[in-house]
Amino acid sequence: MLEQQLVNALSLGCVYALFALGFTLIFGVLGVINLSHGAVFMVGAYAAVQAIARFDLPLWAALLFAFAFSGLVGMVIDFLVLRPLRARNAPHLIPMIATIGVAIILNNGVQGIFGAENLRFPSGVVSTDALDLGGIHLTALELGIILLSFALMAVLMFALKKTQLGRALRAIAESPKAAYLLGINVEQLFFLTSFAAAGLGGVAGVLIGLYSNALFPLMGQPMLHKGIAVIILGGMGDIRGAMLGGLFLGFAEVLSVAYIGSNMRDAVAFGLLFLILLVRPKGLFGTLQERKV
Repeated sequence: MLEQQLVNALSLGCVYALFALGFTLIFGVLGVINLSHGAVFMVGAYAAVQAIARFDLPLWAALLFAFAFSGLVGMVIDFLVLRPLRARNAPHLIPMIATIGVAIILNNGVQGIFGAENLRFPSGVVSTDALDLGGIHLTALELGIILLSFALMAVLMFALKKTQLGRALRAIAESPKAAYLLGINVEQLFFLTSFAAAGLGGVAGVLIGLYSNALFPLMGQPMLHKGIAVIILGGMGDIRGAMLGGLFLGFAEVLSVAYIGSNMRDAVAFGLLFLILLVRPKGLFGTLQERKV
């Protein structure tokens, strides 16, 4: 049934969009493609599982814990890796290579602690209740994913567009040097951006872990590939593009599985992305100019 597939696609696309928001936020403000974002996504999922299993926290508290823990990991990455490279005016390729190394360290660390086998959230964490609306079966998990994702997207958009903090971040995205001359604490906002972006990635990790009911140390790698595709499709550094690109990828994947076959899932989704980029090489909202130093 098409309506049911659209609901499934919306819930998956929301997770992709949430992951891509953190990814594109880092690029837009710091000017860095953070290739450890997929590993941070995985760390968030594992943090939530441990919070529930070891401390018996409810799911909402585990989500907050995952956001905070992933955000702290993001800040540590920025402090230990990205900040020293910024101080040395390292070329753009160097932070990418460095964050690949960070991702390997995180992946191997989690695998060494928890093993390579799949983990699952404890049974009963998510309600099994469901709504049946005109033949559409909407589970409590799908509804929660959709509502939480759109709420976080709305908060982020409001913060960037309507607050003093958002204006400062947009000034940094345009030119860090000019923002510094205007009295903006650039380094502090870099840390804050790293925290928020990693936190969003961690929450996305929890949601995809609940959606697929499987966590493993390399779960962030395919998500990283999709996140890169999404931010390129939407336009590098554009929040609206990340949201729409994530939703597009979710719809393309689910509908291709439903009507073509699961073996063609990635081929169809990325093929459509390729065709769109042939028409719009800069992405859906890719009108941003190269930022000034």
